[in-house]
Order: sequence, then structure tokens, then C-alpha cells
Amino acid sequence: MKKILLLATGGTIASVEGDEGLKPGLSGEDLLKYFQRAALSADVTAKILMNRDSTNMQPEHWVQIAEAVAEHYEQYDGFLITHGTDTLGYTSAALSYMLQGLNKPVVLTGSQVPISFKKTDAKKNLFNALRFACEEIGGVFVVFDGRVIIGTRAVKMRTKSYDAFESINHPYVAYVTGDEVHYHWRPSPSEQPFHIETSLSPDVFLLKLYPGTKPEIFDFLKEHYRGVIIESFGNGGVPFEGRNLLPKIKELTDAGIAVMISTQCLEEGHDLYLYEVGRKVAQYPVIVSGDMNTEAIVPKLMWALGKTDDPAEVKKIIETPLAYDLSRDWGGSAPENG
Repeated sequence: MKKILLLATGGTIASVEGDEGLKPGLSGEDLLKYFQRAALSADVTAKILMNRDSTNMQPEHWVQIAEAVAEHYEQYDGFLITHGTDTLGYTSAALSYMLQGLNKPVVLTGSQVPISFKKTDAKKNLFNALRFACEEIGGVFVVFDGRVIIGTRAVKMRTKSYDAFESINHPYVAYVTGDEVHYHWRPSPSEQPFHIETSLSPDVFLLKLYPGTKPEIFDFLKEHYRGVIIESFGNGGVPFEGRNLLPKIKELTDAGIAVMISTQCLEEGHDLYLYEVGRKVAQYPVIVSGDMNTEAIVPKLMWALGKTDDPAEVKKIIETPLAYDLSRDWGGSAPENG
């Protein structure tokens, strides 16, 4: 019989009616009651870490969750984390970086409707997540509406529908149907021993460009942040006419601040070398995101900055695929003719 540790963190799945709307209120033991009719021959122990709306989740809470998994890693065969949906993708990616050498499943799930409500998706999600937590597999996963997503690729796409999450730029790992798990692919077993790396630097800013972005915003960022993620347009273009942002970006990189160029387009990644507007910013030592999603980019940059102050090393860490966050065949490299 598999021993599974349920780590409850709050979220909609554990919410109850409050004076000012829904708020997390159920304990881990309350959630555990819903497993009784579908125990799947698993021995489930519940531990409540926090009762928090995921909107209030902070990087320090990611560390708390990672440390809880590490503390009990040898005692359990798998881990099930209940979490609010709004920032679940950020947490699953952060855990993918902090929990190194996983050869056991760490599964996150939640719901769009509280588990105590009549029309809820929570019971199905809990059952499916528990089923997958019993698998002989290693890594961080999101299980939602029967879909199994690798932890660095889960993005919440819908605010109300039960199929809230999609796997962006990467195939689903599997589908859970009843008691059966149907795999599309399986992560390779880790060759390193399990350990945690929880040093994070939250001094990261995410800037979404829009027509009219003022260059002066970078003066503030230069004084207050160690890393800046610029969500640019399309294939990575940055404006250089009118409100020219390039000189300010150069000031950031000259100051040793990690500058990462991403795209507002959710799918297919970006290529800075395709257009002039991309090549002009690529002349600086910026970091490129390839086809990573924002939910992975933010914690990965925090994690990289927690490991080193060297901008070149940060760039190397970010641009190296880890936990399937970046496609190895992504073509974001300089053309041969320069």
C-alpha cells in the first residue's frame, strides 16, 4: 500500500463562505474525509501547512512547501499538495526547481468550486491527483480535470471552467481515467540524489510592454531589482523608435542586472534574431526565454539569482533546460551570418 502525504495550503478547494466572500477554511483532515470512499488502497496522511488564498502566496511559501516535502521525503511514496488555482502554476514551477533529484511524484491540484459545494470539480481532481501520486514516477506535476501536466508547463487559462489548466508548448504527461493512467510520455528517472535548493531572490520585476511604455520606468527598476523580465511583442521585439527603450536596457545590463526577454504570445516561444526589432536588443547580454511560460520564468529567475550574482552564470542557468521547462529543439540562436 502506497503511503501518501497530503499537504494542504488552502485555495478554493478548501474554501467556505465568509462575511466577505469565499475564503480558505477547511483543514487537511476535512479534505481527507473525501478520500474515504475512494482510497485506492493508499494510506493518506494529512498535514495542513497553511490556509491561504493562492493570490496571497509568496516565494517564502514556496520554500515552506518544498521544505515540508524534503522533511518527509523518506517516509512517503508520494506527495499530494492542494493549492489555489490562481498561482498554482507558479508554485508547481518553483517546486520543480527547488526539489532536485525527485524520484517520487509531487502532485499539485485544486478546484474551481469548493469541495463542500454540490457541483464541485474538487472530488474528481482529488481522486485523480491521489491516483497519480501512487505512480512509480518522479517529478512535479499538476493534475486537473484528468490531465497530467509537467510542473513547469502548467498555465491557468480559464477562470470558471473545470478544464482550467493547459500544458503550454509541451505534451501532456498523461490522462487519468477512473483508476487508469494513460501515458503520453514519462519523465526520465533522475540520476542525482534528492536534495533541495531553496535559496530564492524575490527581487524580480515582470514588465509587460505596450505601445507607449516610457523608458523612464527602467530608472526605477535599476534601483530596486536584481532581475527584470520584459514581456515583449511577438518574436521578442523591443521598441527603438519614438520611446526608445534600448538605451535603458543597456544601462540595466551594464549595471549587472539580469534582463530577460520574453513574449506576450503564449505559444511557440520567440526568436530575437528574426526581426530587426529583436536583433537590436540581442546585441546586449540579455537572457532569452525560448518557449518557457511566465509561470516558470519568474521562479526560475528568482532561483537563479538565489544561486549566483554573476549575470553570465544567471544567463546560463536560465537558458539551460531544466525540468522540461524549455524545449531543447527551440531555434532561438544567432544566425550563422551574424
